Amino acid sequence: MSQSENENKKEELSKKENPENTEVTQSQDISSESKKEEKKVEESFSEEVENPEAANEELEEAMVAESTFVQDTENNKVTNAEDKNDDDDEHEDAIIEEHKKGVDDSLAEDSEDESATERHTIPKKDYHSMSNEQLADELERLLKNEKVQAIKDHVIEIRAEFNAKFDEEFEEKKEDFLADGGNIIDFHYSTPLKNRFNSLYFDYREKRNKYYQQLKQDLNANLNKRLEIIEELKGIINVEENINTTYNHFKAIQDQWRTAGPIPRDKYNNVWNTYHHHVENFYDFLHLNREFRDMDFKHNLDQKLKVIDRAEELAQEQDISRAFRELQMLHKMWKEELGPVAKEYRDEIWERFSNATKIIHDRRQEYFENLDKEFDKNWEKKQIIIEKIREIAEQDISSHNKWQQKIKEIEALREEFFKAGKVPRNKNEETWKDFKETVRRFNRKKNAFYKNLKNEQYENLEKKKELIQIAEENKDSDDFKTVTPLMKKIQTDWKKIGHVPRKDSDKVWKQFKAACNYYFDRLNENRSEENKEEMEAFGNKKELLEKIKTYEFAGNKEEDLEKIKSFIAEWKTYGRVPYNKRFIEGKFNKSLDQLFKKLDINRTKAEMLKYENKIQSLNDADDEKKIRNEHFFLTKKIEETQAEIRQLENNLQFFSNVDDDNPLVQDVHKNINDHKAQLKVWREKLKKVKSLY
Repeated sequence: MSQSENENKKEELSKKENPENTEVTQSQDISSESKKEEKKVEESFSEEVENPEAANEELEEAMVAESTFVQDTENNKVTNAEDKNDDDDEHEDAIIEEHKKGVDDSLAEDSEDESATERHTIPKKDYHSMSNEQLADELERLLKNEKVQAIKDHVIEIRAEFNAKFDEEFEEKKEDFLADGGNIIDFHYSTPLKNRFNSLYFDYREKRNKYYQQLKQDLNANLNKRLEIIEELKGIINVEENINTTYNHFKAIQDQWRTAGPIPRDKYNNVWNTYHHHVENFYDFLHLNREFRDMDFKHNLDQKLKVIDRAEELAQEQDISRAFRELQMLHKMWKEELGPVAKEYRDEIWERFSNATKIIHDRRQEYFENLDKEFDKNWEKKQIIIEKIREIAEQDISSHNKWQQKIKEIEALREEFFKAGKVPRNKNEETWKDFKETVRRFNRKKNAFYKNLKNEQYENLEKKKELIQIAEENKDSDDFKTVTPLMKKIQTDWKKIGHVPRKDSDKVWKQFKAACNYYFDRLNENRSEENKEEMEAFGNKKELLEKIKTYEFAGNKEEDLEKIKSFIAEWKTYGRVPYNKRFIEGKFNKSLDQLFKKLDINRTKAEMLKYENKIQSLNDADDEKKIRNEHFFLTKKIEETQAEIRQLENNLQFFSNVDDDNPLVQDVHKNINDHKAQLKVWREKLKKVKSLY
């Protein structure tokens, strides 16, 4: 093609582009308009510094601006192309058709979001089942190992789970505080773990703010770079140079565009439209040379076939998430990096690409449906757990041990709830609300029980303090006979009193134990002294017993009786003997029986002389219980003896016709007399015992 023909074609293109001298003017003025818009954006960024959260959200959205697919733009391009009424322009048709086929809005937007791609590559863990300590560890790991712009979704979910669990713990501690009688104004609760998490989240926000501040600068720099590329692209059509050189220059400009980086989102549509407007102009210009057109078609076809082959491989990929992520990149390449192909191949290759895409989308949809089913199962599990907690919360529990058992059961159910996994989003809030309410219902009943229990414990504390006061008031007493039973009684009473508050338990026990130990140590020391006296008494009584055994009667009954009385009197003066030596009392009584027998002393008199010794022992012991026991014993013996006498007298009636010299009758009379004599003795002894009161 001659140079003059080229110049004519350029002039024709110029007229075509500017039928009313408006379209080219619009496109040429885009750069200046963009610069004005850029200035406005810079001003808006300075205003948004007062609201860091809003600025960061805007900046993060800007990350997707460079390649966001806008369907309205495509429709406008189609309309504008149809208005040109140039059906013979194959390149322009190809571009329009590729854009018309396009990519689904949702897929395109997701695939072109570079930050979203980064976020997808970081696998999400089951944060719901983690403890707060594990959540803090995970946040720290993400901050250390991942890009700050890639962890936003993870941090949001981790923070929500941490705060939810901490809020539950906070409410429980507040209820405990109020149950203990605290004032809500004075309540404050925090933990080292909470402080650590807050510090980590602050670090995240600091790193994120710095990142977006730098991103703002990079976006504006990329915008300037892209505007310069557009200016360079506009100029290559009007440059007088070899077509090969011009084509290579165009390819170099395309490479620069692809690597220029993202720009502010509000500039993207304008800049993208401008760029593709001038790309189409260049293809119109390139149409003058079919050789380059066909070469470009062939190159684009080869590249798109490779994309299709890879998409079809991904349709068989087992990891559906990985397949979908890579498919997003393939769609981005198809739209942004690869140009049109010859008309005869367009429908065929697009159908292949669409089919592979549909397979992956269907598999992804099936994956999420299965995931939803799994979430429904998790929801059912959690409903069962909540019902179990509710059943426990409604039980009437009246003992500390049972409450401790139920507390462990509730704790196990809480762990099971958190490990049950995620539930459908539309049921999550209601499920979490039901769970917290049932746990709180249990805690309120538990707190009410322990509040009453603490009241009882404080009452028990006052009772034990009273016993401590008694013990301390009597620990120095020397009246061991009176105080010892008292000290033993308050020890028994102490055991009967229930629990006291744990903070006071050791203190009051040590006070009481110290007072009792002090008294009984003194008592033992006193008994050691008494034991010496008792052993001396035993020795003296042993000597006296030997003297009694060898005593020879003088032959005068009155004189011998007085001697026996003197033995009894001397025996009394020696006092008590050790408990394990009391057998000597029995030996003494046997010796007296032998003496009385030899003297032929009246039985009653002899018995009463011996009983004087026991009366003395009871009096010395000063033990009312022993005296009462002796009184009861004698009373019972009197009643039994009287009953025997009545029975024997009744028996005599069977012998009314029998002579008195009959052996059986005589035996009955003898028994009656013996019982009457014994009855007299019992009565005399009872009289002596009564004298001790």
